[in-house]
Amino acid sequence: MTTETRPPVPPFTVESASRKVRLAEDAWNTRDPDVVVRVYTEDTRWRNRSEFPFGREQVRAFLQRKWARELDYRLIKELWACDGPRIAVRFAYEWRDDSGQWFRSYGNENWEFTPQGLMARRYASINDLPIVEGQRLFKWPLGRRPDDHAGLSELGL
Repeated sequence: MTTETRPPVPPFTVESASRKVRLAEDAWNTRDPDVVVRVYTEDTRWRNRSEFPFGREQVRAFLQRKWARELDYRLIKELWACDGPRIAVRFAYEWRDDSGQWFRSYGNENWEFTPQGLMARRYASINDLPIVEGQRLFKWPLGRRPDDHAGLSELGL
């Protein structure tokens, strides 16, 4: 059993789950696998599209591959629901490939947390939509989304 704690911890309220979602978004927007994996258990289980990473090391390798391919990545997450140790999230992110083609990827995630607030399970379903650069909505400088930037609902996504 780990002594590591990542507040907020379950059981989640709408407020604490919303905070957890924003912290996850902020971590992912660093595009730093070493930062991101710290919020997952050592034996975390994932489903991401057709990949099934198990444990922090496989997740780290997955994220390294992801961000080597998905350039200029910017993500927005939004709380969908929460109950006890579980949170459901919807998200969208924009990125381009090495040929310059832009995409907006939409998806849903189901998360389950340990009592210490580490994510033990992450199941994601994602669809990619090719877009032209003029359709981009996520244009803040790389890194954390500014607090005054619209979220998914405000953007009509």
